[in-house]
Amino acid sequence: MTPRLAQRQPYRQRGAALLLLVAVLGLGAASLLIGAFGRNTGEAERQQRTLATLAQAREALLGFAATQGRLPRPAASALDGRERAADCADDAECSGFLPWVALGVAGTDAWGKLLRYSVTPEMARAPIVSSSAIANRVVLERGARGELAFVAGQAQCDVSAQCLPLVLFSQGKDHYGTAASGVVQVNTARGNIDEAANDSASRSFIARPASGNAALPGGAFDDMLAWITLPTLYQRMRAARNLP
Repeated sequence: MTPRLAQRQPYRQRGAALLLLVAVLGLGAASLLIGAFGRNTGEAERQQRTLATLAQAREALLGFAATQGRLPRPAASALDGRERAADCADDAECSGFLPWVALGVAGTDAWGKLLRYSVTPEMARAPIVSSSAIANRVVLERGARGELAFVAGQAQCDVSAQCLPLVLFSQGKDHYGTAASGVVQVNTARGNIDEAANDSASRSFIARPASGNAALPGGAFDDMLAWITLPTLYQRMRAARNLP
């Protein structure tokens, strides 16, 4: 071996070792990225499944109204998906869980929590008299400065300015919610006042983009809401000739 070749050999070995180190570090970084994207993809899939479940429930509610001449009352309990037997005396009694057995749909979201459901009492009694019945559920959102504004409905609901007949929602992955077993999930967050409002609401609900940032107005939020407008409900019922 010539002196010049002998000098090159250590450089080649060091170069090979450096390439191997880069390759190992690259594999490690790739593993971390794959793991992170895998987790995000899994959560996104759950969100999509929940949106699909809400869409199916929404369609089932329209079908129920078309055949029964009214919307269903909430479920009898967390363990009984039939609708409650008695008429709702007020807005609070007409807010609870989606009556999944009565509708023939899944009653839980992708996180295993029962879907929530709130219906205007007058819309859960047959016959619904369209000329006088007043839908009274509303949905609000938060503006850039944290102020609340109406997305659907308004402060005063009446025959000439109708609000929503119903709202249904998933309470998302974190914080509030009730499992299919009836176990209530404890809220471990602080400042998530919008989620707390939805959890106890009977007439006014909040919809906004999901965020884990507790510093945002309204706090962390991952509820997913859906609703039906009164024209959509009446159109389906009229098509079935089941609306006086």
